[in-house]
Amino acid sequence: MEILYSYHDNLIKQVNNSFFRYLFKEIHWDQRMLAIKGPRGSGKTTLMLQYIRFLLQKPREQVLFITADHYWFYTHNLVETADEFYKNGGRYLFIDEVHKYPNWSRELKNIYDGYPEVRIVFSSSSALDIYRGESDLSRRVITYELPGLSFREFLELGGHGKFPSYDLVNLIQNHHEIAIDILNKVQPLPLFKKYLKYGYLPLFHEGSPEEIPIRLNQTINAVIETDLGHIQEYGAGTAFKIKKLLGVIAESVPFKPNISAIARKLEVSRDSIYSWFSFLENARLLNLLTMEGKGISLLQKPEKVYLENTNLANALSLQPDLGSIRETFLLNQLLNKKIKVTLPDKGDFLAEGIHIEVGGKNKSSKQVRGQDTFLIASDGIETGLKNRVPLWLFGFLY
Repeated sequence: MEILYSYHDNLIKQVNNSFFRYLFKEIHWDQRMLAIKGPRGSGKTTLMLQYIRFLLQKPREQVLFITADHYWFYTHNLVETADEFYKNGGRYLFIDEVHKYPNWSRELKNIYDGYPEVRIVFSSSSALDIYRGESDLSRRVITYELPGLSFREFLELGGHGKFPSYDLVNLIQNHHEIAIDILNKVQPLPLFKKYLKYGYLPLFHEGSPEEIPIRLNQTINAVIETDLGHIQEYGAGTAFKIKKLLGVIAESVPFKPNISAIARKLEVSRDSIYSWFSFLENARLLNLLTMEGKGISLLQKPEKVYLENTNLANALSLQPDLGSIRETFLLNQLLNKKIKVTLPDKGDFLAEGIHIEVGGKNKSSKQVRGQDTFLIASDGIETGLKNRVPLWLFGFLY
């Protein structure tokens, strides 16, 4: 197994402690089995490596970080690897991109049941339904979700300062004071524009802004062709049609879907379109919005379909609609905070009983006026007043 330890050592020495994702402090790392799900490039691998190097700090023989697509697994399986690891003193096993390993669920269950002294942390694509594997892991695994960067994290990673996060009610009630505190340290509006274009994933810190759309398109292709292919086992023809569907959505976000028309255009069934919407939502390429009061089911038509984040819009369209970008950002940040969002009768979003209308600095409140609780999320303003809250400030929810 020395080849695996060498791989582990090479990765560990490359991570530093200059920036930690918000989830690092929220994970209860002492659980016997943890799963970290998230979109490609969100920082799952770095999160695990930072924990190993800076928090766990156990002797080399006790800890092993492996990736499920390592060539070692061409001739070995996970269970026998875990067995050898345990017999040589191993107690902390980290497995990256577990969805790329066949029979991952069954073998993880066998490791969990057969080696009670071994703690397991694994990462996976957002698209993987961990609780619907071949073996029941629901009683064994604790799952955490790692989304892309908030605007707050973008500022920190970019060297513009460290700031606290705020829950939604506190942010709304004290938005003027919070904005003033932030303005004393940084000028947010120019940086917010950059974040909307290319700052959602940590990869913005690794290259030039011009490279980001190219890399995002590569990520989209990898998610559809590789990740979803591993999980759903469909062929190249289906992947091509799913990419066509994503292209149609990108040109018209927020997209109000006509399921029958889309199915005819792509020459597939309506049920296939519903399934693809669900796959793309789980893979963090789309966010689906349903009406207030309606349940959620696989074959339910969403009222609106958004790209999951604004960077995708800029990667897939040369001139994305500004109004759509604003709505996409706000919905993304609310959902990443685990806030339930629905489509209300009046306004753009309903979140925790608050009707929200999104727009520019001169956006009126006529569409939500009369509601018990409402606000205007206004782009292009540094500070707000009363029910008018700066749009950028919602980037401090996590």
